[in-house]
Amino acid sequence: MAKVAVFIADGSEEVEAITPVDLLRRAKAEVDIVSIMPTLEIEASRGLKIKADKLIGDIDFDDYDFLILPGGVKGTNNLNACELLKENVVKFNEQGKGIGAICAAPIVFAGQGILNGKDATSNPGVWDELRKNGANVIEDSKVIVNGNVITSQAMGTSVDFGLAVVAYLFGEEAKEELRKNIRFGAL
Repeated sequence: MAKVAVFIADGSEEVEAITPVDLLRRAKAEVDIVSIMPTLEIEASRGLKIKADKLIGDIDFDDYDFLILPGGVKGTNNLNACELLKENVVKFNEQGKGIGAICAAPIVFAGQGILNGKDATSNPGVWDELRKNGANVIEDSKVIVNGNVITSQAMGTSVDFGLAVVAYLFGEEAKEELRKNIRFGAL
């Protein structure tokens, strides 16, 4: 069974954090919501309280197959300030293990050189930051899958993003079955 960690912080965007959790759990992945804050409960970007399953200091990154970073400007800034998270994102990328980020969060990858020379997308507000760090920004795609790295644009692409992670972990057939079951897109 695939195991995924979704990292949250004060200011994380609610839909971008929870939608991949929902979709991955429907696909039978084991998913942990992991707080990088000193407490399990965070206050998301629109004031929603989200209670994580674990604290970052209590997990073993080697137990996971995929790491997800939701956006939200404040949340992304908090994720970007977490050295333990950044070290492990780099390690996962070096090992060819899956990493995904949505909205502003791809700047965490860009700042670590992960997107240098790769196609990627993000919220339009951080396209210049990605370009500055060597990414080839694809502006008209909701989701970009580039090997083990998945990036997506914003809250409105959260289902597309979650389905791309499902396809990465379980294959296109599992993604299509889930897409049909949740009645997403053309039937």
